Amino acid sequence: MPPDATATKKRLLTAAYDEFAQFGLAGARVDRIAEAAQANKRLIYVYFGNKSDLFDLVVANSLADLATAVPFTAEDLPDYAGRLYDYLLDNPQVLRLTGWSQLERPDAPTAQVDAYRPKIAAIAGAQQQDRITTAVTPADVLALLLGLTTAWANASPALRSLADQPPWDPERLRVHRAAMIAAVQALTTLTSTHGHDSTSQQSTAFTP
Repeated sequence: MPPDATATKKRLLTAAYDEFAQFGLAGARVDRIAEAAQANKRLIYVYFGNKSDLFDLVVANSLADLATAVPFTAEDLPDYAGRLYDYLLDNPQVLRLTGWSQLERPDAPTAQVDAYRPKIAAIAGAQQQDRITTAVTPADVLALLLGLTTAWANASPALRSLADQPPWDPERLRVHRAAMIAAVQALTTLTSTHGHDSTSQQSTAFTP
């Protein structure tokens, strides 16, 4: 009975995910990927093309998995930020992969652009419906939200060492999560011409 190509592809993609997350594109080795997957190295080129193509596919798949696990809700961006924070905390390899991608693949891959496009459109639609502020452009809203969501993970070890609790202590992460959600709420809240909050949500809604 011939080997199951689908199973081999899955093993190779899983091994590539771990390899690229740890070493990036330049540091990754196809020999290690093949060995971890218990597959012939030649199959990597047969199934996925060169190493760069495989890297782009792994990053695109990781973002697709994220989008499935954390559906985007432009009408409730603080909730989305909280769910995204939780997912990235449980799956730190995603941030490492996207970080490597930004460093080593400076030209925006089409798959990543396509992943952002509907989110930008959804934010613009929410703004047109007066659900969130129009004082910030849709692209800036998303960039700032993502920056806030990943702020603790991307902070320098020196800064994290000055936290009032061990940086990865569950209570510290819970307090940071609440502060992050409150910041996203402040970013997206509609304001009146006098600068007062025109939404019915209060700042205490995200008290830890």
